[in-house]
Amino acid sequence: MPFSNRKILLGVTGGIAVYKALELTRLLKKQGADVRVVMTKSATAFVQPLSFQALSGHSVHFELLDTEAENAMGHIELARWADVFVMAPATANTLAKIAHGLADDLVSTLYLAATCPIYVAPAMNHAMWKHPATQANLKILQTHGVNLIAPESGEQACGEIGVGRMAEPETICRGVLQTPAHEDDFGYTGRCNLPLQKSGVCKTPLRIIITAGATREPLDPVRYLTNRSSGKMGYALAVAAQKSGANVTLISGVTHTAPPLNCHFIQVETAEQMHTAVFENLENCDIFIGAAAVADYRPIVCGDEKIKKNAEQITLTLQKNPDILANVAALDSPPFTVGFAAETHELERYAREKLTRKKLNMIAANWVGRDEGGFERDENALEVFWRDGQQSLAMTEKSELARQLITLISERYYAKN
Repeated sequence: MPFSNRKILLGVTGGIAVYKALELTRLLKKQGADVRVVMTKSATAFVQPLSFQALSGHSVHFELLDTEAENAMGHIELARWADVFVMAPATANTLAKIAHGLADDLVSTLYLAATCPIYVAPAMNHAMWKHPATQANLKILQTHGVNLIAPESGEQACGEIGVGRMAEPETICRGVLQTPAHEDDFGYTGRCNLPLQKSGVCKTPLRIIITAGATREPLDPVRYLTNRSSGKMGYALAVAAQKSGANVTLISGVTHTAPPLNCHFIQVETAEQMHTAVFENLENCDIFIGAAAVADYRPIVCGDEKIKKNAEQITLTLQKNPDILANVAALDSPPFTVGFAAETHELERYAREKLTRKKLNMIAANWVGRDEGGFERDENALEVFWRDGQQSLAMTEKSELARQLITLISERYYAKN
């Protein structure tokens, strides 16, 4: 088995998603991993430790001071034993505790004692996930080097719908067992030519923010205005940037693409929400890549009730949305700013005009409305422009195209700095 020597420490905290951790244990064991489970006391209220013991083949630990452990220091032994430590589900409470160094149970104490790679798979109500306190705690954990397996959107146990469902066990298993040569969902296995890291005695990752997907501007509770976008290019760029060593925040509009593993993932819907999310996360950002298809306009009025099909014609009054890309580039100390342009004609003229008008460092332009590439395709081609140069990236899979573009952005970023 490919992972027969992998030692996985699974921390299970209290929430209805605990049942998914049983399946995760089974999948990890199926891959040949040796799994040891630790639980918080609240987690045992949802699933009995005996269930995890039966699946893992080991006793379950949930006492911080275990008198049966050698020298009564079980948390140190478990931390030293593990190759990987994954918390699934990770509640909002647990994320808050570990972000601030609190250690009042076995799981949070193991976090402080572990020196191996750590993954968290959050699970909580969508309002709790979006709360500024939770998002701030996630940013802190990123600085600790914690890998985030982002939650998914869907119906929750409370009956509400939104982002907060724990990622599926298959997704977590793939993330936990990934290796540098392990192919990800985007088909990319290698590294870019230039590492996205700051120089110095201790190299630290560059912070990159990427926007992706389409925004939606509601007309009424049923209808909305939007742009065509699958989000595939932006998501592939997030993966390629991670492979180059960057610390990635992906701010996504609406897509049908699963979030990449191990990035700070923020789900939004409208252009104003995306603008807010970008500026809330811009501190210490080194590179900003605006790959999202942001709606230029939104309705002035969004009806509380569905607009009925009575009149032969209706008039919609629209107002301009904030220009995220231009506003980022206009900052006093802007990050290295990269824009995108989708054009149906005169691609170079319009791309260079946008590059100059918005004061961008680079712009990547692609043709749309043609037989190859463009929206909702797995392949594309780009013409990349900067003030005194340009480069053509030929038609290829978006995963490979993303790798090439990140390499080019790296070159231009280091040339500027």
